[in-house]
Amino acid sequence: MSERRALITGVTGQDGSYLAELLLEKGYAVHGVVRRSSTESAERIAHFRERLVLHQADLLDQGSLLAVVRAAAPQEVYNLAAQSFVPASWSQPALTGEFTALGVTRMLETLRLVDPTIRFYQASSSEMFGRVRETPQNEATPFYPRSPYGVAKVYGHHITVNYRESFDLFAVSGILFNHESPRRGREFVTRKISETVARIKLGLADELRLGNLDAKRDWGYAPEYVNAMWLMLQQDEPLDYVVGTGKAHTPREFTALAFEQVGLDAADFVRSDPALRRPAEVDHLIADSARAEKQLGWRAKTSFSELVAIMVEADLEALERKSGRRRKSPGAR
Repeated sequence: MSERRALITGVTGQDGSYLAELLLEKGYAVHGVVRRSSTESAERIAHFRERLVLHQADLLDQGSLLAVVRAAAPQEVYNLAAQSFVPASWSQPALTGEFTALGVTRMLETLRLVDPTIRFYQASSSEMFGRVRETPQNEATPFYPRSPYGVAKVYGHHITVNYRESFDLFAVSGILFNHESPRRGREFVTRKISETVARIKLGLADELRLGNLDAKRDWGYAPEYVNAMWLMLQQDEPLDYVVGTGKAHTPREFTALAFEQVGLDAADFVRSDPALRRPAEVDHLIADSARAEKQLGWRAKTSFSELVAIMVEADLEALERKSGRRRKSPGAR
């Protein structure tokens, strides 16, 4: 049997790096798309960079996508690239639409033109549910996005369905709820918390400023979620799947556990900053992943408290190496 090939857009991101590792472990030849002008750090893939084949292309440029797909000749394409930071979508709404919405169309059209047998995964998002119509949310829950990012993701989701139904492509969307890890971007609230807590523990910071502490989110561990992506493309029929833990927690809970992990009290360091709140908040996201559990055999394994501990410990170790400082045990002078 010939070696399977996969192409990943957004390969230098959190999900792209974990997915690339997973596919390499499964024996795939893994190709990744990077932007020539990207400032995205490649540190997440540095330890296996030599095992990847990287191509320069851009979701804004149809011609570059055509060239990459023809060169890589993949059986599977995972479209993970996007403007993915929700707050930034208010300051760059048009650019968010170009990448996160129309970029999906350009990729789907590329597959239709080059090889319609290629299987396609689209990274949809729980942000599409926004002001939720029901709790928990499943594949049939109506969308009500509350940010330009969420609106763009709804377009990307529906255009994927449209190409599946119009051109008989094996195209699926994974509606993934929040999934975190030590590779999460520092602009995201969970990583902001874990890294700032680590900095406070090492005497490198003295406060943590956050916006809405009480929004409820379904947080899981990213390496488990990329396995769900792969499973979706191994099925006999293309379907969309909600992927999450089915349990909701707040930034307040995440923060409390993070400070407990280092023997400190969150109340001594956390400050609420109204400037960090979203213009339109999403208050309660929680996944109903019954379809994924039944048809993919997928279920979240890492608990919320375990996720927090993994992230805080990783940031502590990284900052100790970088700063030369060492954490002190509780009560030490």
